[in-house]
Amino acid sequence: MTTVQRARELVAGASRIVALTGAGVSTESGIPDFRGPQGVWTRNPAAERLSNIDDYVASREVREESWQGRLDHPAWQAEPNAAHRAFVELERRGKLAALLTQNIDGLHQKAGSNPDLVLELHGTIAESVCLSCGDRRDMHETLDRVRAGEADPDCQYCGGILKSATISFGQPLDVEVLERARVAAMTCDLMIAAGTSLTVEPAAGLVAIAASAGAAVIICNDAETPYDGIADFLLRDRLSEVLPALL
Repeated sequence: MTTVQRARELVAGASRIVALTGAGVSTESGIPDFRGPQGVWTRNPAAERLSNIDDYVASREVREESWQGRLDHPAWQAEPNAAHRAFVELERRGKLAALLTQNIDGLHQKAGSNPDLVLELHGTIAESVCLSCGDRRDMHETLDRVRAGEADPDCQYCGGILKSATISFGQPLDVEVLERARVAAMTCDLMIAAGTSLTVEPAAGLVAIAASAGAAVIICNDAETPYDGIADFLLRDRLSEVLPALL
């Protein structure tokens, strides 16, 4: 019996599955990851400063570059792939208790996942937010201002700095979202971590929380992760193939 077949039996026997997904789930939809061989930061290490909140607040140049990047972000044209649809099928079968994602692209919801089950640990690119007053707007409304000539649009309520409603390095995760994710991890009987390097905390630590609570763990990633040692199964194949195969 192959590793995938044995892992499939684990999925079949589980009743409360929690998934943790990362950038690798969306790469086949045309959204590049950050740390992979063709990742955004691998090809251009200087681009990492665009994801640092201190650099973003301090530098108008960084903000202007960030807004130009948002105009052309691949998420606007991306379509879900078979990996996203596999989680929709798990939900349809009544097995998926929560979908914890580090992705900001909204492709899980676009694929048909119930938004109430999707916890966006690192926020969403679908909205802009003011760093001063917290006002949130549909991102396309703010991007229309950029297209109209505002290179670094400010908050229309208080004049504060705007950014995407994503979590940058140096920003804390949403406390409520993180707590809901921890509860999901503690109460699942199987954790599937897919397409994540499991190097960014505290999201990565949710795998250890699940394992400590007695859940089985399947890690699907094309490279080693710091949590491989606690996994029941490690699957290295393409996610658009291995995730549907688990069903």
